[in-house]
Amino acid sequence: MQYLITTVLAGVASALVVTGLYHLLVAAPRARKLKAILATHDELLGGGSARATDRLASLERDAAASAAAREVELHRIDALETVARSEVPRVGFVRYNAFSDVGSDLSYALALLNRDGDGVVLSSIYSREDTRTYGKAVAAFKPAQDPSEEELAAIAKARAAAT
Repeated sequence: MQYLITTVLAGVASALVVTGLYHLLVAAPRARKLKAILATHDELLGGGSARATDRLASLERDAAASAAAREVELHRIDALETVARSEVPRVGFVRYNAFSDVGSDLSYALALLNRDGDGVVLSSIYSREDTRTYGKAVAAFKPAQDPSEEELAAIAKARAAAT
């Protein structure tokens, strides 16, 4: 009987030694590694001591605020694009001599058009007695009234202008 008790105790002691060695050599390093991974995870999500669910809720609020700010910026961009469509980036200018008895190119045609070719062409005709100015509406690079050659040249220069 004594032999049986000694054998059982030796077996239990061996099992405890093997379990201790397993814990020291296998389980403890893995547990430390897992603890480090969890700490990194919590730090990434929660910023240290904050809980991950609190951090996720904060991120969701930030995402909603960013989406709202993006919508505001998109509306602002739309408004700016509307203004940009009405600007006058196309300018054409032609000087010419309207009358042979006047000494130089004092008359001119000036085309002021937007990107779509809408705008106005202004003509100023200089003579010895007076100067007259005329304006014609332009739609899609075509004047509403019969144009002069100089007005057509000014519109062509405006059309060719870089936008």
